[in-house]
Amino acid sequence: MNMQHEYTICLDNVNDCCFFCGQLKFKRNALMRKDTIHLKASFGIYSILHLFLLSLVLVANALPPVIRVGAIFTEDEREGNIESAFKYAIYRINKEKSLLPNTQLVYDIEYVPRDDSFRTTKKVCRQLEAGVQAIFGPTDPLLAAHVQSICEAFDIPHIEVRIDLEISVKEFSINLYPSQNIMNLAYRDLMMYLNWTKVAIIYEEDYGLFKQQDLIHSSAEMRTEMYIRQANPETYRQVLRAIRQKEIYKIIVDTNPTNIKTFFRSILQLQMNDHRYHYMFTTFDLETFDLEDFRYNSVNITAFRLVDVGSKRYQEVIDQMQKLQHSGLDMINGMPYIQTESALMFDSVYAFAYGLKHLDSSHTLTFRNLSCNSDRVWSDGLSLYNYINSAAVDGLTGRVNFIEGRRNKFKIDILKLKQEIIQKVGYWQPDVGVNISDPTAFYDSNIANITLVVMTREERPYVMVKEDANLTGNAKFEGFCIDLLKAIAQQVGFQYKIELVPDNMYGVYIPETNSWNGIVQELMERRADLAVASMTINYARESVIDFTKPFMNLGIGILFKISDRAQTKFFSFMNPLAIEIWFYIAFGYILVSFCIWIVARLSPMEWVRSKPACSMACDHMLRKIRKANNDYDQLELKSFDNDRDPDTKCCKEHINNLKLNDEHTANNHDNAATVDYFIKPTVLQDDDEEDDDDPLELESVQNDFTLKNSFWFAIGALMQQGADLYPRATSTRIVGGCWFFFCLIIISSYTANLAAFLTVERMITPIESAADLADQTEISYGTLEGGSTMTFFRDSKIGIYQKMWRYMENRKASVFVKSYEDGIKRVMEGNYAFLMESTMLDYAVQRDCNLTQIGGLLDSKGYGIATPKGSPWRDKISLAILELQEKGIIQILYDKWWKNTGDVCNRDDKSKESKANALGVENIGGVFVVLLCGLALAVVVAIFEFCWNSKKNLHTDNQSLCSEMAEELRFAMHCQGSKSKQRPALKRDCIKCAPGSTYVPTNVTMPNLGVHYNYFN
Repeated sequence: MNMQHEYTICLDNVNDCCFFCGQLKFKRNALMRKDTIHLKASFGIYSILHLFLLSLVLVANALPPVIRVGAIFTEDEREGNIESAFKYAIYRINKEKSLLPNTQLVYDIEYVPRDDSFRTTKKVCRQLEAGVQAIFGPTDPLLAAHVQSICEAFDIPHIEVRIDLEISVKEFSINLYPSQNIMNLAYRDLMMYLNWTKVAIIYEEDYGLFKQQDLIHSSAEMRTEMYIRQANPETYRQVLRAIRQKEIYKIIVDTNPTNIKTFFRSILQLQMNDHRYHYMFTTFDLETFDLEDFRYNSVNITAFRLVDVGSKRYQEVIDQMQKLQHSGLDMINGMPYIQTESALMFDSVYAFAYGLKHLDSSHTLTFRNLSCNSDRVWSDGLSLYNYINSAAVDGLTGRVNFIEGRRNKFKIDILKLKQEIIQKVGYWQPDVGVNISDPTAFYDSNIANITLVVMTREERPYVMVKEDANLTGNAKFEGFCIDLLKAIAQQVGFQYKIELVPDNMYGVYIPETNSWNGIVQELMERRADLAVASMTINYARESVIDFTKPFMNLGIGILFKISDRAQTKFFSFMNPLAIEIWFYIAFGYILVSFCIWIVARLSPMEWVRSKPACSMACDHMLRKIRKANNDYDQLELKSFDNDRDPDTKCCKEHINNLKLNDEHTANNHDNAATVDYFIKPTVLQDDDEEDDDDPLELESVQNDFTLKNSFWFAIGALMQQGADLYPRATSTRIVGGCWFFFCLIIISSYTANLAAFLTVERMITPIESAADLADQTEISYGTLEGGSTMTFFRDSKIGIYQKMWRYMENRKASVFVKSYEDGIKRVMEGNYAFLMESTMLDYAVQRDCNLTQIGGLLDSKGYGIATPKGSPWRDKISLAILELQEKGIIQILYDKWWKNTGDVCNRDDKSKESKANALGVENIGGVFVVLLCGLALAVVVAIFEFCWNSKKNLHTDNQSLCSEMAEELRFAMHCQGSKSKQRPALKRDCIKCAPGSTYVPTNVTMPNLGVHYNYFN
């Protein structure tokens, strides 16, 4: 019955009875061995129930009813927030009983001076002898190292909430504070997000530089220039002043939290609190400080926060703190926030409790008192450490879990000071990086009359510096962008200060240095708030800065000089046909001439009876008869009246038309073929009848297509002038028709092409498109160095543009220019094409009529106002731009600076002048040269013929050449109108051919006169 009573007591009050579990177990075993038969007889059916209840008690009490935990705090932490958090966590666990329902946690707290490792060691040894099963603290790094070494020696879990600079894994050590190397990653990621390229680091503690070593080493990777200085409250102003002189506006502050107020005062004293400065504090408790003096001067202050203020547990703790004031458990001391170290201490106690809970379900925890003078270790210490290390707790600092005693997964909030209060604007996680939920928080644009730094670049007509040296500030600038900025500032409501970019570059990414230059760099480093210039929006720039809506749309065009009128040659009229065509025409002309001559000789239809060539003989005879008779009207040649004889008809016709016969007719007969004829004229009286025995005998045929006439016929058709010769035979007409068709096509083609050549000659350009540029090397071409146009060609995937980029890249020194003015100047010098943005191209073309745009636009893009990443001004300015466009103000500004400046060239007048230009000698002078050469050739040939004929007559008459030429010249130069006359040589020939001729009057019968006349001999 005694044993049964003890069981009942244990079941009724487990907490009070668990201390005796060991004795109870011993008694149970003894009774079972001694009174086995008695139990079977006395208790009977109750024995089984008793054993079952005993097993439940043993399992439920695997943990001792009281577990002692130790804590080491420094003297300055006595009754502080960290100690209160430790006590409150134990109080809360014991009260809730959800984690350790059958175990009470009892704390054992010791206080030690800072830097007193000897006393700390003695305190820890005393706690081990008292039976503590875990030790918390201290926060001092030096003392914590001694405590950790002792705990490791005796297998006691050591739980810390301090910054640990050592990376190596420590046995039996668990630290809830994020490791410094992980925090350096957070600093680095935020710096990269904010595009910090020039940073100052201020640290206070001696180990501060060691804390930031990972961040410093990563500066090369980030392409960030770092200025590192150690400072204390006495040197804060000196260090800050040096940073200001170096124009460093991004500052990382790693000072003791107790000295932050002094640091704030130094910032205010040096007036380093405007919108240019951005301070990043490494403390997790920035929101616990009074920042009232910084909320309204636009300074940027950023920090991190480990405490999860939005969690349910955080709100519960804050609510309970109101009830526990002045109880020794108040961990906030009237503040609205829980400090990070206090929250970490609270979470560390809960992590220990969770480890005990999991150990309780699978292991019986035993403990024996330890001594620093002994080498005995706690056998269950390793098991407890492992269960704590595997615990997962949702605490005040978020989710708490460990890997090898280090906290590896956590989330820290990113805080940014605003006018109202310091607020969360994002978060950071080791495996996620920076996640900003409110990018605009890094810029406060609600301050009335804020003055923005506007970066720009001088470029006509967008931004120009006035020549007046007395002007300063914004007044010395003018241009399209200046007027646009003025209109936007009035509408949005801000002041501005215009500055020129130092390197005179818009901004291009440099792969070799992994950095940007120009205006983009100024915006990335927050040295400027806006960039108003002819700045192109593209993907590369948009990835590091922001752009407003485009205020102007454009593309890339080709600027080229209008080609000077090509030097016209005298024989430019031959240009419409290729030289080989001219040779083919000449060959065809000769071929056709010979062909028609041969065909005409072979064709019987081309041989016809000619009008007798007796005119000269008849003329000779009639003149002698009339001279003897002295009566021209009474003279009749009866023998010529026989019209029935066609051979004698010609003489009669000739006589009847003697007075009308001129030398032109005679010359036409000169071209007839040679005919030998024999005339036997009979001179009769008027009333005598015809003598049939002595008729006039004539036999004559001729072919008009002599060799000379054939060439004349062909050239007449080719020149579209025709000739007096007409083909009679079908064969010759076929030749002539084919030649006429050939001439028709050739002349028509020549005429049309001549007009085109004369027109194109005024407007010809050697290039018509980008493809023409890429396919030639005589004309060089390039872009503005460091501009978006250069980036377009560098990053293009189109084959033609890649080819053009290779050309430009291989000739960097000669094709790239520093400014648009230099590019336009090179174009004016000739043999250079400038690839530029169409708006600037239009401006240049409007002012110089010798410049023109070649082809269309190569791409489509826009100009926008650039802002730093996440700037709130972007959306406001975008709305202002849209409104200005709808009102037409931007178009008015465009017309003002592009068309109404007074220096625009009048292309209409130039076009009219070009159309009115008549053809000059330089265009068709070659025709006159051909004419003059032809005339000169004709004179030379005539002189040759004159001399040749005189020489021929000289052989006949035995007369001197000079006298013969003089006589022929007198004959040729003697003007007698149309009256017929005989050449001197012909007179002599006729006298020789009729030596016995005498004059016979009309009434006298004249004897037969036989004349043999060979006219061409």
